[in-house]
Amino acid sequence: MQGNAACAEGALAAGCRFFGGYPITPSTEIAETMARRLPKVGGVFISMEDELASIAAVIGAAWTGTRAMTATSGPGFSLMMENIGYAAMTETPCVIVNVQRGGPSTGQPTRAAQGDMLQCRFGSHGDYSTIALTPNSVQEMFDLTVKAFDLADRFRVPTFLMSDEVVGHMRERVTIPDSVDITPPAPLAEGSLPYEAGDDGVPGFAPFGSGRSVHVTGLTHDERGYPDTTDPETHDRLVRRLVSKVESARRDIADYEVTNPDAETVFVTYGPPSRTVEQVMRDHPDESVGHLRFRVVWPFPEFALQEFPDAKVFLMPELNMGQMVREVQRHVDQSVISIPKIGGELHTPAELVRVLEAHR
Repeated sequence: MQGNAACAEGALAAGCRFFGGYPITPSTEIAETMARRLPKVGGVFISMEDELASIAAVIGAAWTGTRAMTATSGPGFSLMMENIGYAAMTETPCVIVNVQRGGPSTGQPTRAAQGDMLQCRFGSHGDYSTIALTPNSVQEMFDLTVKAFDLADRFRVPTFLMSDEVVGHMRERVTIPDSVDITPPAPLAEGSLPYEAGDDGVPGFAPFGSGRSVHVTGLTHDERGYPDTTDPETHDRLVRRLVSKVESARRDIADYEVTNPDAETVFVTYGPPSRTVEQVMRDHPDESVGHLRFRVVWPFPEFALQEFPDAKVFLMPELNMGQMVREVQRHVDQSVISIPKIGGELHTPAELVRVLEAHR
């Protein structure tokens, strides 16, 4: 199956019943698959006039209690940023798939990149926190899409699947289970205010039609949901909770793989560069070379770097000019070598071997 099709199948398996989108390379196959498949399972597909409307439709659908998603790339992702901030402020659970391509601007519509990794975390204005997953295979396009919906519902946040043209368009064998466990968001407890949170910082969810009156606004609001824009304490309390409900659960959200934890030279990857590293390690087996692969990059699991207590240098190949490498650099004392590559092609094994030999 193609990666984009596997993403759509993962969404359907997870109970997604609404897709609002606008076609854009290299994500269009997700929309095409959902257009064919959603009506057959009682869902709704709608092609909107642009990406601003697409994410707005998804937010509206999510507030009916429906699992909802969109898929886009590059310029379309940029257009969604204001409403992604709105989703964060209103605590709307939804999934946004970004099949990344070369930028900036129109850039390289048909080539791969990882240039939006900081944008998915900081692209909208203000302080908030989100969750972002990074698949490196067609199987993970299915699996991590399912996981994205569960995380979005659990933490009531917009959740990103940060794919790319390589994974989106490759074809591999996929195992699709007969069913997957679906955990809906916790309901709003009787007698609780709409934005009154418990110890985990996540308020119960009362979608439209559930019998509870909920005021939904992007303005700073109190626990009732009523606008309260001039009280510093209200804003401080709200925004700190929006951030901490995700950041305080970073160990629980974290998902990563460790290879050769006693290594002195460690590759750190996410997404398709990890496939090149795995090839290098198969071709040149050496226990002094390790590999840390992230499947979840936001919230950033800095504690995973401690899995390599003997590490002397970290090598980080990315399909950008160096974005997530900044997170590694600020959390370790060892040398961190960025291995950037742009232009639309993956690092070759030979390129990584040259860097490896130069820093051992």
